Amino acid sequence: MELAYIPSPSRGVLHLGPVPLRGYAFCIIIGVFVAVWLGNKRWIARGGRAGTVADIAVWAVPFGLLGGRLYHVITDYELYFSEGRDWVDAFKIWEGGLGIWGAIALGAVGAWIGCRRRGIPLPAYADAVAPGIALAQAIGRWGNWFNQELYGRATDLPWALHITSSTDGREPGYYHPTFLYESLWCIGVALLVIWADRRFELGHGRAFALYVAAYCAGRFWTEYLRVDDAHHVLGLRLNNWTALLVFLLAVVYIVVSAKKRPGREPVVEPGAQPASPEGESEEPEALAEGDVKDEASETETETETRTGAKGKAAAGDKVDAESESAKKG
Repeated sequence: MELAYIPSPSRGVLHLGPVPLRGYAFCIIIGVFVAVWLGNKRWIARGGRAGTVADIAVWAVPFGLLGGRLYHVITDYELYFSEGRDWVDAFKIWEGGLGIWGAIALGAVGAWIGCRRRGIPLPAYADAVAPGIALAQAIGRWGNWFNQELYGRATDLPWALHITSSTDGREPGYYHPTFLYESLWCIGVALLVIWADRRFELGHGRAFALYVAAYCAGRFWTEYLRVDDAHHVLGLRLNNWTALLVFLLAVVYIVVSAKKRPGREPVVEPGAQPASPEGESEEPEALAEGDVKDEASETETETETRTGAKGKAAAGDKVDAESESAKKG
């Protein structure tokens, strides 16, 4: 008897007239908005200008989508270029298939271009957007739920995912919801980075490196649970090796960077008002002090002017009195 399970949607797309509304695309879009929103708040707290994160995201997001799709197509080329397959499907990104490794790599290139155009250090920008990227991944994983993909081994756990589709080699049944595991893990990664950044004041790209290392640790075990077709090297899936390699690189970067460049960048955006320790701009206080000084100066000037006018009037009255006395004499 089936007591509990996570149901799969009957379909991943709704049609509003001739316009298809795809769950996968909606999850990606919502994730991008959340990443930009949180990144903007963190950037302002670091002393940057509002809107800078969104401006640079205009470069980073398209590059990231392209990189994610390229990684997926290259590593799963048989889905598009083998016999009986249509290579045009490689361009149908809405049907699923984004590799996070390619998305982050090429997205970083786009972010570097945007940062260079504004004279902003890329590591500082990466630190600001790191937790938002993790949350975007957490939301984006629900797109895999809409497409009934990226599930794990068969299970009878009460939170098993019920797969009903039989297309592309799927077998209907109950499986580990690895999309859900990774989504929850990414939320934990975002909270970890936010906490560590506040506690240790991470800078020079170390907050981003912590996000990468923490994500790779979780991706390794969720990838190990998956049963969809994948290339294997020495008994492990290709993405397991990728996660292990990237994890080691991220840890090495954290250690080396902390020794060479401890602390945070004093200035993250040229011309922007530096942030106070509480994350608020010091500009209002400075202006307030300046206004007090200006008002004091104006008061002193007005007092001197009035005193001088009274003195001149008194002297004039005295001269007039002496002249009148002389006439009478």
